[in-house]
Amino acid sequence: MAQPYLHPLQVNPRTGEPFLRLPSPLDNFIITPPRLSDAPALMETLNDPRVYKTLESPPFPYLPTHAESWLDMITKESDAALEEAKKAYKEGASEPLGHVETCPVRYIREIKEDGSDVFVGEIAPHRCQYLDVKDQWEREELVRTNLRYAVGDPAIVWCFGDFVAGPYHGRGIMSGALKTIMAQWLIPRMGARLIRVEAFIGNVGSVRVFEKNGFVMEKTVYSEKVTNCGVTRLGLHVLLWHAEKAS
Repeated sequence: MAQPYLHPLQVNPRTGEPFLRLPSPLDNFIITPPRLSDAPALMETLNDPRVYKTLESPPFPYLPTHAESWLDMITKESDAALEEAKKAYKEGASEPLGHVETCPVRYIREIKEDGSDVFVGEIAPHRCQYLDVKDQWEREELVRTNLRYAVGDPAIVWCFGDFVAGPYHGRGIMSGALKTIMAQWLIPRMGARLIRVEAFIGNVGSVRVFEKNGFVMEKTVYSEKVTNCGVTRLGLHVLLWHAEKAS
């Protein structure tokens, strides 16, 4: 049985691992914490051109050392997020369960008939970094201001880092994962009222995922940039989700 502070997370009775389940007909997909054992699958995914060409920041080629160091960092972050949720519950913050800064689950997995699971992708909310802002000083000031807001402050501007493994493209998985993590954690547990996301010009799939979940195109910023994998991108689409406009 899940501890109250974990709500609305469910808990795997066999492993004790918390998770969120995607809605039907995708209910054989769940979102869990990352695992150190994800390194081979993560490396394979981020060396797939169907994936790395849509991303800006991962190193390329993506080596075992990259996967291992990344997973070491984010598994610790996930553990800390669970402790934060427990602390917020004990302290009885402004909401019944208290607001928290991060989400302890971020890795999407497919549950197979035998109960095993397969790594599918990642969806991770974080405070906005304003990647579309060209002026460095302006961007840094926006980021600093956004970081100053206390946990749960409705003025925080949130964003997402996300990708889905190539074999799972076009199946609505990211749309379902985004809907799940927004409705079940980002909004109620992190107090999100404003989410701002970016997608490379030409990444029609990502734009559709966000639009299906209530995001509205704010602008397109043209700024040519070569990504870590050597792909030249023309700029970014910026989309917004406002709680007031979505209600």
